[in-house]
Amino acid sequence: MSTLVERGQRLKLTLDGMGRLGEAMAMLDDKPVFVSGGIPGEEVVVEVIRERRQYIAAQVVEVVKASPHRVQAPCAYFGPCTGCQWQHIDYSHQLELKRHTVGDALTRVGGIHNVPVLPTIPSPQQYGYRNHARFTIGAQGRLGFVHRERRRFVDIGSCMLMDPWINDTLGKLQGRCAETTQLSVRYGTKSGSWLIQPALANPEIPLKSGQKQYQEVMGGVSFRVAASSFFQVNTPQAEAVVKLLSESLRLSGRETLVDAYAGVGTFAALLSPHAAKVIAIEESASAIKDARENLARFPNVEMHQGKTEAVLGELLEQVDAVVLDPPRAGCQRQALDSLMKLAPTRIAYVSCDPETLARDLKVLAAGPYSIEAVQPVDMFPQTHHVECVAVLHLKAGHPITLASASPRRSQILDEAGIPFRVVAPQADETVLHGTPEGHVQALALAKARSVAPSLRRGLVLAADTVVVDGETILGKPLDDAHALEMLERLRGQHHRVITGVAVVDATTGESVTGVETSLVTMRHYTDGEARAFVASGEATDKAGAYAVQDTTFRPAASVDGCYVNVVGLPLCLTMRLLRQLGAALESPAPPKECQRCPLESESP
Repeated sequence: MSTLVERGQRLKLTLDGMGRLGEAMAMLDDKPVFVSGGIPGEEVVVEVIRERRQYIAAQVVEVVKASPHRVQAPCAYFGPCTGCQWQHIDYSHQLELKRHTVGDALTRVGGIHNVPVLPTIPSPQQYGYRNHARFTIGAQGRLGFVHRERRRFVDIGSCMLMDPWINDTLGKLQGRCAETTQLSVRYGTKSGSWLIQPALANPEIPLKSGQKQYQEVMGGVSFRVAASSFFQVNTPQAEAVVKLLSESLRLSGRETLVDAYAGVGTFAALLSPHAAKVIAIEESASAIKDARENLARFPNVEMHQGKTEAVLGELLEQVDAVVLDPPRAGCQRQALDSLMKLAPTRIAYVSCDPETLARDLKVLAAGPYSIEAVQPVDMFPQTHHVECVAVLHLKAGHPITLASASPRRSQILDEAGIPFRVVAPQADETVLHGTPEGHVQALALAKARSVAPSLRRGLVLAADTVVVDGETILGKPLDDAHALEMLERLRGQHHRVITGVAVVDATTGESVTGVETSLVTMRHYTDGEARAFVASGEATDKAGAYAVQDTTFRPAASVDGCYVNVVGLPLCLTMRLLRQLGAALESPAPPKECQRCPLESESP
């Protein structure tokens, strides 16, 4: 049990780590102590600010043994104000700590090892870089910030992180803003435009306020930014990120690029000269309004309003590259699933939260992507915050395109965690090709080859399933009467279900095929049960006029062999053929219905 401490109590501690919010850390019995103003490796005396259920918050009051990285914090408000956490750490070590933070998150949250975390790109400005300030209003209309733990208001005369214009404005507003509780100031460092929100009525204020938007210039392009829209706070460093994106995505001018979470259109506009087409996706109404104006002069940019996960899932064209720049919470899982099915060749993921980045990279790396490197970028000097650009490329053998409109085959691949997209094939299914085994393989191959020429890359997967009663092939019924005839013929008898699977490389035309056979014994269902199943409409598109997985009809008494083969796609054979043509795939868990499944030996 942790030792009880009191507010104001002093403790002597040796600091041995960093907390998530930029504090140094030590343990007191079994409870972490997060220490503002410390550096790992130091021996310090701290004053307890407060004890919470999960941790103790404290602040350095004396340094007994200093870190070689300690410097004198230049700001008079450092300590009482918690907006900066690292002014006492020399800048080169700040960069290394941020690199370590990213690497730790990748390992701890994502389970990601052996991915290079590159040295942090330093900011051109270590102070005076912020173009946006959010002030709390205290007594007598004074502007300042609030201490994160003490919740005390800190009256400030200037902030060293802010652009000089914002500090000059702060002086003009001090003591004159009692009519509001919060105030936002945004400044275009390259345009001279500004925004002060909310509108202030005090006639003593010498500046116009209440603007709905302001202008900023980045990369030579002017952007309108509404009061409610997001824009990077460090303009020069944001320009460095754009350059990094262009290089990481290897844009040559021929690609179709998606800018997901496009905001006011910054990346879409600045990357548009390097791509043939840019598709910008944004959900926020205010950002969309800005983006439409900002992108109007770029004819190769197409704007889509909606949730990223929905729009990605609806895109029909082939996409070569994607920029992901989600909010701090990261991507919705549906967005990642849609992205993996879209299967762009390269992805650049921009993130301001290493932990949500690690979580999302874990999903992508378990699917069709390899992580090349993660590049930390110091967008926020003197704080623990760090921006990252993670670069990913499509693994060999992807994307996988399923040449089938069958919802059952899609479900089997979905449940196996194999990312894919669907393109309906064009093949004549009425022509018989020799033996049942030869027929299903030939037809599966014809389906795959009908789709492959429309694709530029990846593998095409197709299948065909027949029911064989003795030597007679039973395909899909022609009508309800034909379906009832098939069900009567199969009732209480054994038959074979044979599926041919084909995989075609869309680039080379190389192909492989295989066949799987299962033995099904049907139960003695009644005529009424058969009629009810046919009347439901479920028999129409199924070989043999039945669905083994139907929980109401339950036509089969037993299945000897691959169960999902009877459903329509033998997963073990499919995995083997995809891998044979180079697809990098994680081994899925074997379907629970299958006995003696070859995948069983591959599962962890």
